[in-house]
Amino acid sequence: MKSERPLRSLDELTLDSKFSIQELISRESFDVLLRSMNELFAVPIRVFATDGALFSEVGPASPLQSYLGTLPGARRSVRETVEQVKSSTPQGDNDLRLQGETGERYTVIALTYDGRPLGRAVVGPYVLPSESMPQALAQCDPLVSSDRLTQVWGEISRSDEASVARLARHLRSMLGLILFSGHRALLASNMHIASVQESFRELSEKSATLQAAYERLKELDRLKSNFLATVSHELRTPLTSIIGYSEMLVAGIAGDINEEQRDFIGTIHDKGEQLLELIKGLLDLTKLESGTLNLHKLDIPILPILKDIVHTLTPTARNKGVILSATGDAGMPTLWGDAARLRQVFLNLTENAIKFTPAGGHVTLSAQIAHVELPTDEEGPAIVLRGVKRPMIEVRVADTGIGIPESERPRVFDAFYQVDSSSTREQGGTGLGLSIVKRLVDAHDGTVEIGENIPRGAVFVVRIPCKRLSFFG
Repeated sequence: MKSERPLRSLDELTLDSKFSIQELISRESFDVLLRSMNELFAVPIRVFATDGALFSEVGPASPLQSYLGTLPGARRSVRETVEQVKSSTPQGDNDLRLQGETGERYTVIALTYDGRPLGRAVVGPYVLPSESMPQALAQCDPLVSSDRLTQVWGEISRSDEASVARLARHLRSMLGLILFSGHRALLASNMHIASVQESFRELSEKSATLQAAYERLKELDRLKSNFLATVSHELRTPLTSIIGYSEMLVAGIAGDINEEQRDFIGTIHDKGEQLLELIKGLLDLTKLESGTLNLHKLDIPILPILKDIVHTLTPTARNKGVILSATGDAGMPTLWGDAARLRQVFLNLTENAIKFTPAGGHVTLSAQIAHVELPTDEEGPAIVLRGVKRPMIEVRVADTGIGIPESERPRVFDAFYQVDSSSTREQGGTGLGLSIVKRLVDAHDGTVEIGENIPRGAVFVVRIPCKRLSFFG
């Protein structure tokens, strides 16, 4: 994204000769200065910028010019005087003194700062204290009134040249102080703007770099998911044949086999089943990550699922010397979920618990009703939900095994992460089980967390809503 105003160099910020009096001086503050000078010297003062625009003025308009402007024959003299003053440009610090055909006097003062022109100050019109009205004025127009002419001549401001010279010096001195302060503020403002623009440019570049990296990571993640899905699918087909043929060999379809051959074929079958479960896990993970896994949710009871898991895994637990049991509150409501996927969740958690529990230990699946307060945003519309509790089924899978260190708990749900990742670890696995559990529970609008299990072991707490969330009955 490009900034609207191009960045300026340090030389441009500090030596730019194009700044104007409007940028350096506050109009209100300058008006106060001119009013004080008008009170001291009693002459009109007008300040013009370099482009000729009026910047500030004090003092009344010329009564003589106002009167002569009503007379057709005298208007020319008034216009010529005004044009002469407007077009006059003094050089350096030399004030330019003018006297028009009407007899009024003007002093034009060049306004500069550090050698750069900022505009002009016009002092006047005024006449000298002892100066009398020019006789030519009485003949400037046939309609002129001598009495009226004498009256307006007497209303013109009076000042001697020495006083006007002091006014010019005073104006330059005060203007220099004001301009210095204004210039310093302008430089500080320009430097601040340049700093902000540079920071914005750097942030824009970093943001663009991060966005490109993010898009690249998304693409890599998509390629990874596609790769896993393709490889898993291609491996699954021949592996299914291997498992099928091993089962036929064990059944004696290809002829009699001896015990040693049966053991070998059994090992092939078991390892094939393990590999098939791994491939299924990879396929499930890619579907969950891509959002293509379809859930068939219904109102289902939880206890039959837990009891089925206990029935399925009891032989495995018995072989390890682990006691496996399931309990639940009577009369619990049904929950809203996919029975097959929830069975996968609790099967993974229970298998892990048995795997990491030594002989003589216990693995317990317990279910109960829980009322969990809905999260609310105090600054958002969800504030109306404060205090609303949602009924959920809470299932705890607790064991008396080796437990999970506190420092490792935040990462156990990451894909492919293992607490013991060393090459000499005692327990196998790919680190996909808990990641799949987390994603499946999220897909059910539920939560899964690791709770405290004192004095030892680990406990996974899964909460699934009893029914679809509805606030309108």
